[in-house]
Amino acid sequence: MKQRIFGITGWKNSGKTTLTCKLVEEFTRRGFRTATLKHAHHLFDVDHEGTDSYRHRKAGAGEVAIVSGRHWAIMHELGEQAEPSMQEMLARLSPCDLVLIEGYKRESHPKIEVRRLAASDRSPLPDIDASIRAIAADHPIADAPIPVFSLDDIGGIADMIALETGLGETAA
Repeated sequence: MKQRIFGITGWKNSGKTTLTCKLVEEFTRRGFRTATLKHAHHLFDVDHEGTDSYRHRKAGAGEVAIVSGRHWAIMHELGEQAEPSMQEMLARLSPCDLVLIEGYKRESHPKIEVRRLAASDRSPLPDIDASIRAIAADHPIADAPIPVFSLDDIGGIADMIALETGLGETAA
């Protein structure tokens, strides 16, 4: 079965993470197993100084697995290797009903653009990317060539994503 993916994209501070979290909650409420893939443009660290796993990585371990009775994670140091592609990262995820992808605005997967008046850049993305299927905004958008949703219309946005991906309304 083909992996169902849908993206949430927009400029910095547009509300991508908030919308992604609300959509994960909505699809989970509907009974779907949902995963996320987030692209970060900046240096980030999910492990912090002082933890044993941080010390393992700083000592030179190329990968560090952290396992408990509740969850597990693997940190992989790229060193001089290129950043893995979106497709390579999708292939590493466990099977699920839907993967919501935050960021990756230059990739060609279907996505919704998030627009907020408080965003650092408010120029529209549809001019750049024909794979944007809808807009979610905190302000009116006039003459949009694609559907426009209120940022608060989580049910409507989820319905559009379910239709676009062939997911269905609720898990079977």
